[in-house]
Amino acid sequence: MSILMRTVTKNDWEQVKTIYEAGIATKNATFETEAPSSFDQWYGNAIASCTFVAEEDAIILGWCKLTPVSYRKVYSGVGELSIYVHPDAKGKGVGNLLLHHLIKHSEAEGFWTLESKIFCENEASIQLHKKNGFKIVGIREKIGKQDGIWRDILLLERRSDLVGWD
Repeated sequence: MSILMRTVTKNDWEQVKTIYEAGIATKNATFETEAPSSFDQWYGNAIASCTFVAEEDAIILGWCKLTPVSYRKVYSGVGELSIYVHPDAKGKGVGNLLLHHLIKHSEAEGFWTLESKIFCENEASIQLHKKNGFKIVGIREKIGKQDGIWRDILLLERRSDLVGWD
């Protein structure tokens, strides 16, 4: 498998959207019930240098995106990540490649902490994050409803070994 990691572009939107919709359908990846209608709406306030796709033979296997957690200066080095892998690519290391790539580039951009909010039942995502140095730092109980049922999420964080130790 020869996978290319590259920055996302508008031309990727249809494939990115399909992957996001597959995640939505699991009901264990996001509270969202439908994908945004456009690339610009999805991209929003993403950090351009930290938003990637994993591609093989012009097929996007997964994507990751980093967004600021806050616009307050004190949190300028803290980002929240989203990562989604196409169902056909699960178990092939795509998530691991994306997360490694994101960590490397986020540190180059000065991010000292990455955070991820994951449904407690999403064991594959929890394990992927733990494998890459994330730790569970809390649980947000009954943070939102999905199909009329209150759901909990775990808050995981990864502190850089390279950035923010001055």
